[in-house]
Amino acid sequence: MVNKIAELIAPHIEGLSAEDIISLIEIPPRPDMGDFAFPCFRLAKTMRKAPQLIANELASSIENTDFIDEIKTEGAYVNFYVNKEIYVKSIIDSALEDDYASSDEGKGQSICIDYSSPNVAKNFHVGHLRTTIIGNSLYKIYSKLGYTVHRINHLGDWGTQFGKLIVAYKAWGDEEKVKSDGVAELMRLYVKFHEEADKNPELNDEARAWFNKMEHGDEEALKIWQWFVDISLTEYKRTYNLLGMDFDYFTGESFYRDKTEKVVSALSSAGLLKDSEGAKIVDLEEYNMAPCLILKNDGSSIYATRDIAAIFYRKETFNFVKCLYVTGQEQKLHFAQVFKVIELLGNDWAKDQLVHIPYGLVSLEGAKLSTRSGNVIYAEDILLEAIDKIKEIIQDKNPDLDDKDNVAKVVGVGAVIFNDLYNQRIKDVSFKWEKLLNFNGETGPYVQYTYARCASILRKISDFNPSEKIDYSLLTDSATIDLLKVISRYPKAVKDAAEKYEPSVIARFAMDTAQAFNKFYDSVKINVEDADVRNARCMIVYITKNIIKDALGLLGIGCVEQM
Repeated sequence: MVNKIAELIAPHIEGLSAEDIISLIEIPPRPDMGDFAFPCFRLAKTMRKAPQLIANELASSIENTDFIDEIKTEGAYVNFYVNKEIYVKSIIDSALEDDYASSDEGKGQSICIDYSSPNVAKNFHVGHLRTTIIGNSLYKIYSKLGYTVHRINHLGDWGTQFGKLIVAYKAWGDEEKVKSDGVAELMRLYVKFHEEADKNPELNDEARAWFNKMEHGDEEALKIWQWFVDISLTEYKRTYNLLGMDFDYFTGESFYRDKTEKVVSALSSAGLLKDSEGAKIVDLEEYNMAPCLILKNDGSSIYATRDIAAIFYRKETFNFVKCLYVTGQEQKLHFAQVFKVIELLGNDWAKDQLVHIPYGLVSLEGAKLSTRSGNVIYAEDILLEAIDKIKEIIQDKNPDLDDKDNVAKVVGVGAVIFNDLYNQRIKDVSFKWEKLLNFNGETGPYVQYTYARCASILRKISDFNPSEKIDYSLLTDSATIDLLKVISRYPKAVKDAAEKYEPSVIARFAMDTAQAFNKFYDSVKINVEDADVRNARCMIVYITKNIIKDALGLLGIGCVEQM
């Protein structure tokens, strides 16, 4: 319907495409103000007229059509009152399509998303959940728009920290304890190293020497390192399985260690490499940035070098139209430096194809999380605790529920994900259990419960058949129209979420849909004797159920038929 209204307006406005007009069309705050409104403020400058005058002229110039009952102006707005029956039919027909809100805009185009990327031999803590959850949602959103998306887990599996860990393991470690306790024991050794290095700084020299051995292919150093990587990946994949997600590539920093020499050579040939106290840097002072360190004074590479190598590898391998990096705000400067170095090497595509997607901090009940101190909360523990708490609620509210363990897992994990994605990613996230798991608040369980309510209604009305024709004139009440207006926003929500790198747009849409459905449910009796009315209202339940499932799916959240 929005597209049709845009087509009505477009011939009367120069300089705005139908797509531009669609982006401007609003849904008025009250039904008496119309079903859709077109604001004319933006046109005042180009048309050199008052917005109110433009609105009046536009309203009078649009010809009558069957799907518009009335056009009125209010101030600078042109308000459209649509034919309710035609409007209802258009939304339901669209929502019944298998690919509703999908698009082929990305057909034949590739996007790389670099996310999660924990540092090997360290806890996959609750702070890592943000990058993992946001990145997974963006992968699903872009896939829905037709892009080929490559999910890359750029593991932090190379660097001086492994020299520190090897020193700690050789000094204070025990093979059996590492085998039995995994990453927890590696973390204990890492913390121990820093405690001892504060007393004996020479340990840092030993650590650098061990990493240098790794860089030069020392067999013993690489064997220990690979063991630490394998232990870590086993634990990380357990968390990914809980979250219901996977990656196409676990190509960490180590994958690019034989590709950094080419980067150094290119920078040197371009005259960009400079000496700085024995190290090699790219001077970025002209761009108001600190220098980008390429080689340390011992000749070993640094993560910036490997990130540059990774970009060239991905461009050559995947020919991406965008390469997205989902990391914390604290890495903003790092990526600005890396992207600028790529650009300075003559690659103009770096300006709009390389994108850093930052997000806010995460805390549990307000307590910040730290790695080095050992005061860390495992992501797996957060997820398992959410599952256990949902189990307790189920046991209290619905002890006879079938498949309680699976329901608790889907709802518990979904609650954690929704809590993360409901607000804009740049905002900080706090895990507060009473809010997170509330079935009546703006939470994942509330939206999932709405889905289950839809499923329950349709189970009880066994004669409903979505392929049968319905009488659209029976669906023109305000509660139904309000719900359908929300549902009609889904394609735009998906597109906006992709353009803004903002999964919260989808989370908000899912919440709006659930709230509008529950108002519909409270206002309209569905299981009535009149078969035509019952069938028509069941259709609303049916499309709502499908769209909630699809929207939650884009967030990485599952649905259950009963709760």
